[in-house]
Amino acid sequence: MVNRPQYLDRIAPFIDEDVVKVLVGLRRSGKSDMLRLIQRRLVEEGRKPEQFISLNFEDYSLTPLHDPDKLYPYLMKRLEGIDGKPYVFLDEVQEVRDFEKIVNSLRATTPADVYITGSNSTLLSGELATYLGGRYVQFEVYPFGYAEFVEARTLLGADHSFEDFLRIGGMPFVATHDWDEDSQRTYLTDIYRSVVLRDIVRRHRIRDVSLLERVALFAMQNIGNTFSASAIAAYLKSERLDIGVQTVINYLDYFCDAFLLEKMPRYDIAGKQVLKTMQKYYVADHGLRGAVVGDGMDQLQGLLENIVAMEGLRRGYRVSVGATAGKEVDFVFAKGDIRRYVQVTYLMQSQKTIDREFGAFDSIADNYPKTVVSMDPILRPRNGIEHRRIDEFLLAEDW
Repeated sequence: MVNRPQYLDRIAPFIDEDVVKVLVGLRRSGKSDMLRLIQRRLVEEGRKPEQFISLNFEDYSLTPLHDPDKLYPYLMKRLEGIDGKPYVFLDEVQEVRDFEKIVNSLRATTPADVYITGSNSTLLSGELATYLGGRYVQFEVYPFGYAEFVEARTLLGADHSFEDFLRIGGMPFVATHDWDEDSQRTYLTDIYRSVVLRDIVRRHRIRDVSLLERVALFAMQNIGNTFSASAIAAYLKSERLDIGVQTVINYLDYFCDAFLLEKMPRYDIAGKQVLKTMQKYYVADHGLRGAVVGDGMDQLQGLLENIVAMEGLRRGYRVSVGATAGKEVDFVFAKGDIRRYVQVTYLMQSQKTIDREFGAFDSIADNYPKTVVSMDPILRPRNGIEHRRIDEFLLAEDW
């Protein structure tokens, strides 16, 4: 397994605390492996594997335990046989009917330290949040970033250049297998279909699946561009597909709930407030996007932005698109009192491009770090603004 210390370090302070640890994220983004990594750390710290109860509810043999009236006594019996503090790991727990009652009971009436995973953000938007009453902490698990990709490919003995990452993406199962491109595309397309068809269509009872997919394709084809739901509705109507603006809004929310898309709000840097219109959307994994809509090398600018945006989220930043004095800063990364402004471009081959990328920061008066990221082999920092190669930036530990 690829070690993922960024997540482990965030989870560590809550181990043995009276809160449920909730790991959410896109299907196949590595949540199950994160549970195994947590167990490995617990063993390294002195716990015994005999203290663990670990159930993956996507395992067909556990289907009978999707019934809470069978799962609860099963867990109680297992807990009685554990010597010492028990640790309970429930993977893809949303497959269990009324799982929130089981989770709350474990937390409230047993000494168990509880960890659960799920593949949709509605996990905590309804009954579970009500039952737990704030007694939980949530961690979103993303596909591999470039550093994790390099580690995975190195362990595999496979190519791991930034160009490879740009082409393959960071879905863990793809990164840890030396497949040909057809096999990679088949696997990634199947993930997309499971997210759209299994999760969203079933959960929200979507009737016109083709219309849902057209909205997804529009969003994925327009990464890095600001657009509104009304713009999508107008475009689809021009294609003779009748869809209302509210339906588009709902569909985009469904994709975000399933962690297929990440919405980046626009942030007024001078006014220090979030703007409510014209957000950007990015895909959880650019390799998955490539499998669905094509490799997109003609949209390299958007792909590079996608990679940087997701890296910011992976590192625990709040990520937004900056608006200032009629200009746009690609990203504002914020975490507590820390802030960083980042411009992303493919190559700065002309003076006009150089002036545009560095000039985006002209009206920002504060002293937070400002960085231009590109694929240029020669760096041109100026006026206290960094210029960094994207591969070095993604691997750096100083932000």
